[in-house]
Parts: sequence; structure tokens; C-alpha cells
Amino acid sequence: MSSTNAPAVSVASALAGKKILLVDDDTDILASMQAAFEPTGAIIETANNGNKAVEIAERSKPDLLILDMMLPGRSGFLVLEKLQAEKAKAKKPRNAAPLVIMLTGNTGARHKMYAETLGASDYFIKPVKLDKLMATAERLLGGATSTTTTTPTTAAATTPTTTSTTPPVA
Repeated sequence: MSSTNAPAVSVASALAGKKILLVDDDTDILASMQAAFEPTGAIIETANNGNKAVEIAERSKPDLLILDMMLPGRSGFLVLEKLQAEKAKAKKPRNAAPLVIMLTGNTGARHKMYAETLGASDYFIKPVKLDKLMATAERLLGGATSTTTTTPTTAAATTPTTTSTTPPVA
């Protein structure tokens, strides 16, 4: 008997087999995101700096990057610029994989606009709830079944969610 109405099942089916690269220099945040995404069946890789993120992205061709803005070695912006340049060389559309969700602790509107200009698919200000991050990943990778729309938000915004015990990413 299938329980396709359960949110965890819909996320798992939407993300199963998808390659997701998680990039953050905060090891606690990286571990939290990894622990949240691994049960979905996604293939998870991690990087703790921008140079490593580019190296892994070029090698493994992820479907999605969840990318912190402030990173050692190469900022999230520079990572995004590099990935978009590679897409342009390959004559791929900007919305081709990898899609990018940008995370930042910076509340400046200029940063958000620049991320969007560079092709970020979504943008969250930390802390962000892991279930919201996962729902956005599901939506971007084509398997959204939620009736609520996920939009870039600040941590202060409240969106109705299914029962979840996932803590916010700080």
C-alpha cells in the first residue's frame, strides 16, 4: 500500500536520485542540511568553500546547488558567476542544471538583486527552516506537490508547513 499523500514521501520521490551539492563554510549548517536531505534519496555532496564547490560542480554536474553567499576561497557570487559562464559556453539556458538556491545572513536588497541577476533560482536569508529549503528544492527539481507557494523570504516570515521537526539553518 502506497502512502503518496505523506509529505516525506513526495519529497523523497521528487528528490530521489537527484544530485544536490550543499555549500556552506559553517560545518553545523552543512551537517544539518546533509542530515535533512539524505533521507530523501538524493545524492548529496558537500563543500565548505567556493573553490571546492566549483571543482565538485564541474566534476559531478549536480542538479541543484544550495549555496552560501559568504564563503572562503571564492564567494557564492563568484561560484554562481563561474557556473553561469560554463552554461553560456555550453549554450545551455540559464535555467538549466545546476539550479541554485542562495543562502545568506546578509539582509541587503542589493545582494538579492545581484543573485537574481546571476541566475539564482531562489534566495533565502538565514536562518531558514530546513523543511522550507527542502520544499523549495522539490519545487525547483520538478516534483512539487505542495499547495503553498515558496518564495524567497526572511526568517521572520511564517509559512504554514506540514508537521516537521527540522530546525532552521542558522
